[in-house]
Amino acid sequence: MKRPLLLIPFVLFLVIAAVLLWQLARNAQGEDPHALESALTGKPLPAFQLPALDDPARHYSAADLTQGKPVLLNVWATWCPTCRAEHQYLNSLAAQGVRVVGMNYKDDRQKAIDWLKALGNPYVISLFDGDGMLGLDLGVYGAPETFLIDAKGIIRYRHAGDLNPRVWEQELKPLWERYSKEVQQ
Repeated sequence: MKRPLLLIPFVLFLVIAAVLLWQLARNAQGEDPHALESALTGKPLPAFQLPALDDPARHYSAADLTQGKPVLLNVWATWCPTCRAEHQYLNSLAAQGVRVVGMNYKDDRQKAIDWLKALGNPYVISLFDGDGMLGLDLGVYGAPETFLIDAKGIIRYRHAGDLNPRVWEQELKPLWERYSKEVQQ
């Protein structure tokens, strides 16, 4: 009776080893662990009404974000150290004409306003999602996350983690150019 019980640790070891090997094989095949599949990719941005970060009386909807052009929707917060790391790059993208909308996520409004005053504001629109409901609708895991939304309001891509030169050049820029060209035609 005791002999089968001795096999339990060995079986558990085999199961754990199999899962780890499977994950290593996925990464070796080039799957990006930061690329999260989104159930919303290819679907319209969820309907919402959110206040502006700096003006609680002003509200924006999904239709206000694109204005007939593609846009990056960047989910950020002052409590997020990675958001601080990516902020300078967002400023440089905005300076190049890339339209970026910021969604301050589950944060303190005044801290967020002060952050943008101190670090610069790359956002053409700054939304305040204090309760995280739009983030929930988007399937946000945490900050930062960036969504590419085309001119028609369709979510085309989702990136979890910081937006940096490598991510922009290899992943987002080709899509940005593609959806920007569609608008010009």
